[in-house]
Amino acid sequence: METKERKGAVLFSKYTRGEAIKKAISKTREDVLYELRESKLKGRGGAGFPTATKWMIVAAASSDEKYIICNADEGEPGTFKDRVLLLEYPQLVFDGMVVGGYTIGAKYGIVYLRGEYEYMKKSLEDYLEAMRKDNLLGNDILGKKGFNFDITIRMGSGAYVCGEETALIESLEGNRGEARNRPPFPVNTGFMGKPTTVNNVETLAAISHITIKGGEWFRKHGTDKSTGSKLFSVSGDCEKPGVYELPWGTKISELLELVGAKNTKAVQVGGASGTCIPKSQFDRTLAYEDAATGGSIMIFNESRNMLHVLKNFMEFFVEESCGQCTPCRIGNVKLLEGVEMIEKGEYTFAYMNQLKDLGDTMQVASKCGLGQSSPNSFISILENFKEEIFNGNGGHNGK
Repeated sequence: METKERKGAVLFSKYTRGEAIKKAISKTREDVLYELRESKLKGRGGAGFPTATKWMIVAAASSDEKYIICNADEGEPGTFKDRVLLLEYPQLVFDGMVVGGYTIGAKYGIVYLRGEYEYMKKSLEDYLEAMRKDNLLGNDILGKKGFNFDITIRMGSGAYVCGEETALIESLEGNRGEARNRPPFPVNTGFMGKPTTVNNVETLAAISHITIKGGEWFRKHGTDKSTGSKLFSVSGDCEKPGVYELPWGTKISELLELVGAKNTKAVQVGGASGTCIPKSQFDRTLAYEDAATGGSIMIFNESRNMLHVLKNFMEFFVEESCGQCTPCRIGNVKLLEGVEMIEKGEYTFAYMNQLKDLGDTMQVASKCGLGQSSPNSFISILENFKEEIFNGNGGHNGK
């Protein structure tokens, strides 16, 4: 099966290494922040927080040290876009970090690289060394007196929860990867207690283009509330899986046609922690205001058993919960038990409704994004595919 890569007009548009750095240091920090604010760029890791707001808070913070961290953990099942950016477009990511260092006043950048991506580490370090030789990293970058910035790569240990920014910071500090209580937020008290901005790989890549071409150019793509383009990691039952750059606002049906998906029953938008969308809703748009996603698109055709899909997701979350907070630690186990009860035909509809209520509670009571989003699949699959699941799996026993 051939893997495709579709290049769009924003992230995969023409770019020369060092271009954004030269442009940034020729302007004031305020001017760089202004263009970023005008772009309305939102974090591409999935949360969708305005990037300019995050950078402005760190830039305004009074501290002798600040940090910019590239979140390259990419642990969400079905997501592989950041890997493509780091391997094939490192100039976009690293230049975005240097622009960030200049803008917020940081001297240090850290790439938190997913443990399973260790095979990429040497090539990335070789690339950083080449940047140092060309004075794109180090002291007085490109002759800008006093602008000193360097980047190091640190490896994760394979924990899904470390994709959450405060758990990531805990891991970087040598502690167990567990989410912190917030407030304080990383922008005030982050790595080593210093102001820190944590940005996704794709977010930093977009910043390189915005620095060169301006916020207004970026805003012309996508929708009013979801500006620019998005990289989608497309996998599953289709002829052309791969990484696709499409403008925000693209319909799910348009994406399915593009990748050669036939007899599609369901599309999981946003990875295991996302929402499962049935055929009747394929006219929905991929955007923050509708079907939001950090990039994962999993396609399931009519041959797939949606209960098996759900069980696979719930087993993953039971395994990956750090166990720190009760709603996530106990809640995911209970949801998985509910799926197993349906498999055996030993459920009641009243109990299934109680589990949906439990999922709602987990979404508001869990400490971090893992427990807040893990019930999404359970709720959406049971709701959108209840006829298949209950009639095909011992539904006669349900009361």
